[in-house]
Amino acid sequence: MPPARGETWTYESLVDALPGVDLDARTAVALQFLGFETAVVSLAWYYGLPRGAVAGTAAVVVAAAGSLQMLRIGRAARAADAPAAYRRLLFGSSIEVALGVLAYVALVTYLFVADTRSGGGLVADLLGPQPPLPAVYVMLLVLWDLCYRIGTGWWAAVVALVRTVRYRTEFDADTAATLRRADRQTLAFGALQLGLVPFLVGHPPLLVALVGHVLAVAVVAGGSLVLLGRAESR
Repeated sequence: MPPARGETWTYESLVDALPGVDLDARTAVALQFLGFETAVVSLAWYYGLPRGAVAGTAAVVVAAAGSLQMLRIGRAARAADAPAAYRRLLFGSSIEVALGVLAYVALVTYLFVADTRSGGGLVADLLGPQPPLPAVYVMLLVLWDLCYRIGTGWWAAVVALVRTVRYRTEFDADTAATLRRADRQTLAFGALQLGLVPFLVGHPPLLVALVGHVLAVAVVAGGSLVLLGRAESR
């Protein structure tokens, strides 16, 4: 039985809402990867952008792997005998979209304003001094995909800690174990973003922001894991 309305990520809801399309989640992720990767490789070949091809492929892989992690987090959260309020807050609020938008606007502002003041910048490093418009278009699409997943990872971590602090005394050992699985997937979800670090080494603000995000997710989700471990051992 498919998940109830309001108990899926916005990403899952969009796939289900496509008219005339009936795809399982893994097939949708595979098509997402193939579509973006085809666009990245084709444009990099046509315009002669080898560095853009490598960075773009890494970003597409991280985004696709992030989609799989979102599905795993969702399955664990729905499988647990946890309060319905937790699932409504995690899925039904769509806060992850708002966080993704904020991250995306901040990133685009940095790339096209702050990063260009010193000459060049990340866009020029990857796409050349005169970036082709189609390549920039695809880059922005892929970056939105990444920012959405960054917002989702942060929201999943925050909700996990709130859930655990508020309800941990009500969880039996099985429920605590299932929720710990969801929190471990959230930690892995955040760590996936580290695959982008090699392309940000020469851009300290982006590097600090990315690593800071991963560390924040690790601290928050890790705190939930520790508290759940105590509940599971009772």
